[in-house]
Amino acid sequence: MEAFEVHRGVAAPLLQANIDTDAIMPSREMRRVSRSGLAAGLFANWRYLDPKRRIPNPDFILNRPERTGTSILLGGPNFGCGSSREFAVWALAEFGIRVIVAPGFSPIFQKNCVANGLLPAEAPGSEIRALAAWSDRDPQRNRVTVNLRASKIEGAGAQIPFAVPQGQRRRLLRGLDDIALTDRRAAEIDAFEQERFVAQPWVRLKQSP
Repeated sequence: MEAFEVHRGVAAPLLQANIDTDAIMPSREMRRVSRSGLAAGLFANWRYLDPKRRIPNPDFILNRPERTGTSILLGGPNFGCGSSREFAVWALAEFGIRVIVAPGFSPIFQKNCVANGLLPAEAPGSEIRALAAWSDRDPQRNRVTVNLRASKIEGAGAQIPFAVPQGQRRRLLRGLDDIALTDRRAAEIDAFEQERFVAQPWVRLKQSP
């Protein structure tokens, strides 16, 4: 997983409250066993006039030309609520989203974001709305900078502090996914296994020749 320190990008506001994982990634779009090809289903019910034929909705914010290359979402309260589907985060990541700024997140969605290298940054709703209004004036020029090391968002002539749990912050700064976290304790795992094999030799699996 790529380490996260500073990201600067085009922002797009989706400020309504309670955007759930079914809105982010409708269940009918989860037909793949791999993570590739999921971006096409992101926000499918909003992004397309006809989701089956993929006819774009020109009014949806991510389809507007001035939002080309969006990598930062400005969200509302309780972003990512609903089911725990990780497909929602996979689709966001493949689309190119690196940061979601919202007043609050569903805890499971927040953990899924961190495990996949996305930063869920909690900031006051009033600050997010001001940032969205500033971005709206010229999205390509008024890009937002998110500095995880400083825990600040730069934009609209201000530096906005944001919160992320310390454990999740460390994971993002070091680029540690779940497998990497486990690998860091490989020596302890090996030592535990060896001790268990001595105390309970019957648990050792027969080794293949």
